[in-house]
Amino acid sequence: MPLSTAQRTICDDEHRFRVAICGRRFGKTYMSVREMARFARHPNRKICYIAPSYRQGKQTVWNDLKDRLGKHRWIKKVNESELTITLINNSQILLRSADNYDSMRGLGLDFVVFDEFADIAKETWTEVIRPALSDRQGHALFIGTPKGMGNWAKDLWDQGQSLGFDDWNSYQYTTLDGGNVPEEEIESAKHDLDERTFRQEYMATFETYAGAIYYSFDRSQLFDISKLQPEIQNNEVLHVGVDFNVNPMSAVIAIKRNEKLYVIDAIEIYGSNTEELCREIRQKYGDSRKYFAYPDASGGNSNTKGSSDHNILRANKFEVRTPGRNPPVKDRIAAVNSALKSSKGEIKLYINKTARRLIECVEKHTYKGDTRQPDKDSGFDHLNDALGYLTVYHLPIQRPVKQDTTSVFGHF
Repeated sequence: MPLSTAQRTICDDEHRFRVAICGRRFGKTYMSVREMARFARHPNRKICYIAPSYRQGKQTVWNDLKDRLGKHRWIKKVNESELTITLINNSQILLRSADNYDSMRGLGLDFVVFDEFADIAKETWTEVIRPALSDRQGHALFIGTPKGMGNWAKDLWDQGQSLGFDDWNSYQYTTLDGGNVPEEEIESAKHDLDERTFRQEYMATFETYAGAIYYSFDRSQLFDISKLQPEIQNNEVLHVGVDFNVNPMSAVIAIKRNEKLYVIDAIEIYGSNTEELCREIRQKYGDSRKYFAYPDASGGNSNTKGSSDHNILRANKFEVRTPGRNPPVKDRIAAVNSALKSSKGEIKLYINKTARRLIECVEKHTYKGDTRQPDKDSGFDHLNDALGYLTVYHLPIQRPVKQDTTSVFGHF
């Protein structure tokens, strides 16, 4: 697969430290593999790829790296347990996780790739990897999508744009610049994402996240349940988002019509449990109707009494619908923002004007400073989490799909 003009510009740059802020599906993995191979073509080099987590690194680049190096007969030995590849010229390529960055102390490195570096602790670079490059005069490539104005990724990008940092250079490219996603797919994504998330994920812009989390909400999304036509029927399915928490147990209750969610109620019960929440909902809305529950995926684990919150829901005749594991918090928030109002102005999520506590939570929940970390101490998070589990299941964020092109590794 040939490099796009934007990818070629980054790869041809001879600066020691390169920062590439790129939209989703720009081709970051392909570039990372290519650059690691380029540095490893010299004998006795040590190359390191660092991902935010072990799982992410292995899922993202490991098989691709083995496949492409194997096609060129460069591989001498593969250590699957340590995620290390030794090449026939005795260079090594290591995959490591930043969630335990102290374990990388003492490495001497010739080249390092930080993938999605905005999700990695700054100390991984400043305290561990930067010293590891010094004795070999090693190089580094930082690549990923932006994560707000206050993240250290913005600081590094600014450094690459500033005079006086001769070793540094930085780039900013959109998804379209990568050449992997057709323009019509990106245009389609505008219907699925709110405006701010679309700009960040596809246009690779640094967005300010101080302030309200659910910035897409305004009171035009409120509806009067008495005017909903036809009125809620006794046999109409109720969709229930659930957040398991003793203080409080939280649930949002919705109906779905024409691919739109209408939240009719929100319930908080302090000092409670899943069993009591189920009873409250069934007493309020009847035993005869059908209930679908969308809880925290971790609720499938057994509790101290040997059961699980999911099993308690099932025992109370709630059909549990949940993915195997929770999506990232940012995806859950983005799904709610997009449903409240997409970048195309479409609204797919409405809230009953009598659900005053939920409205308060949506309006007042904020990030911590200029970060993407929701404030968990405000008390506004539990109903919003329940709303998010429900919304992301029905109206998930659609990630871009690459064009079907023949993948040929080509020259390093």
